[in-house]
Amino acid sequence: MAITAAQVKELRELTGAGMMDCKKVLTETDGDIQKAVDLLREKGLAAAAKKAGRVAAEGVVTSYIHGGGRIGVLVEVNCETDFVAKTDAFQALAKDIAMQIAAVNPLYLKREDVPESVIAHEKEVLLQQAKQEAEEDAKAGRKPKPDAVIEKMVNGRIEKYYKENCLLEQVFIKDSNMTVTDVINENIAKIGENINVRRYVRYQLGEGLEKRNDDFVAEVMASIK
Repeated sequence: MAITAAQVKELRELTGAGMMDCKKVLTETDGDIQKAVDLLREKGLAAAAKKAGRVAAEGVVTSYIHGGGRIGVLVEVNCETDFVAKTDAFQALAKDIAMQIAAVNPLYLKREDVPESVIAHEKEVLLQQAKQEAEEDAKAGRKPKPDAVIEKMVNGRIEKYYKENCLLEQVFIKDSNMTVTDVINENIAKIGENINVRRYVRYQLGEGLEKRNDDFVAEVMASIK
């Protein structure tokens, strides 16, 4: 079932949840608004959205060092009170986020941080790929894809770029069914305070020098089992 912008808008007004979260649950519930509201509440997303505007000026700066000093991460995660910042649940969340950064190396915190020039370049590369595919289709006697289909393919690949390179949209290394944002929202619902990842820095030993290619995701995951 195709989800309309009007349905997404209605659900956002009812719950305050983000546009992408609203669209996702509407798709999961076949456009049933009430079921979508319930699902958002179950996931803690409605509660998280209501807390999103609250000031989060406390928190922690957490470090994670991997591989005997080969990778180091510092990340600042904010909450509303010093009391929550000292809890085991909040400290564990901050550590998980640091490990995520170490393992997956996001280039940006969120999609809004990606420069327009980067997206323009990605789109140009993808369009060239699409043209090449069209030429191969023509040589093989296959019907070329319509422009609308090509545009949809390009937009889909741009979304994939965001999901791979923006921390908040990445698949969570401990649970492939959740994104980092899902994990944060789940903790907002449990803890009862707004939580934000403000900034981070990641260092990799010898970065920029020629070296062997390590599977850091596998190494980090192995270290926490």
